[in-house]
Order: sequence, then structure tokens, then C-alpha cells
Amino acid sequence: MAEVTYYTEEGLAKLKEELQYLKTEGRLKIANAIAEARDKGDLSENAEYDAAKEAQGLHEAKIAKLEEVMASARLIDESKLDLSKVLALSIVRIKNRKNGAEMTYQLVSETEADLKAGKISVKSPIAQGLLGKSVGDIAKVTVPAGEIEFEVLEISR
Repeated sequence: MAEVTYYTEEGLAKLKEELQYLKTEGRLKIANAIAEARDKGDLSENAEYDAAKEAQGLHEAKIAKLEEVMASARLIDESKLDLSKVLALSIVRIKNRKNGAEMTYQLVSETEADLKAGKISVKSPIAQGLLGKSVGDIAKVTVPAGEIEFEVLEISR
């Protein structure tokens, strides 16, 4: 059984939208590519046809994977989350104790993670170190470059 993954309303909507696109327009494009390749003659020596069929297989695998993710996806009611400690979907402002740099991250599911948007996966080393911490706590996070200490400055939703 697939692992349960928690999503924001926005993240779940994006997943549904992508799945819908793949099932409709995506399948139509692949079917058209197969039909076009088939029209070119002998299928036993038709590289375009083979490539289109392979693309179809990969496309269907992607659909199956997204359906599996959707089946195990759960929407988190953010209004009921505890603001006293860092949890999934928390927005956390932290300070690097070594260089004084402040950062703000939202802890989201792996598929929603986008560092440019300030969203990090709950499975990332930084998020793992922050989970369960309260304002004022120090999180020691082991990263490839060594150990970094972060102070939790603020937790919000």
C-alpha cells in the first residue's frame, strides 16, 4: 500500500489538474502520434511507430503513478493544526545560528516542494530537523556539508 501523503488544497488541486490533462489531452496527443506513424507504412520497420508506442507506455505509467498518489493523498485542515510546534504545512521562520541568516520555509509534501517558492519537502533534512520544534528551540540539522544549527523564530500557517 502506498504511503499517505498530506497536501494543501492548492497542491491537491494541481495534482488533479495534471491527472485530468494527462488523461484527456495527453492521451489524445499520443493517439494522434501513433495514428500518424501507422499511416507511414510497414509497422515492423517503423521507428516512429515504435517510439510513439513507447511514449504511450510511459504516459500510461505516469497516469497510473499519479492515480496511486491521489488515492493516498489526504487534505490537511490547516485551521485545526497546532501552532505551538512545527508540523507538516507549517510556515517556519528560522535563523542560522552560525551566520545569522534568516529564512522562511513552508513544510509541504515531496510533490509540492519548490525551493524558489519557499516550500521544502517534509522529508528533507532541514524539515526533519525542524519537525516537532517550538519557537525558541534549536534544531541541529545534519546536511551534506556538516551540521547546522537553526533557531526557530516563528511558526505560522
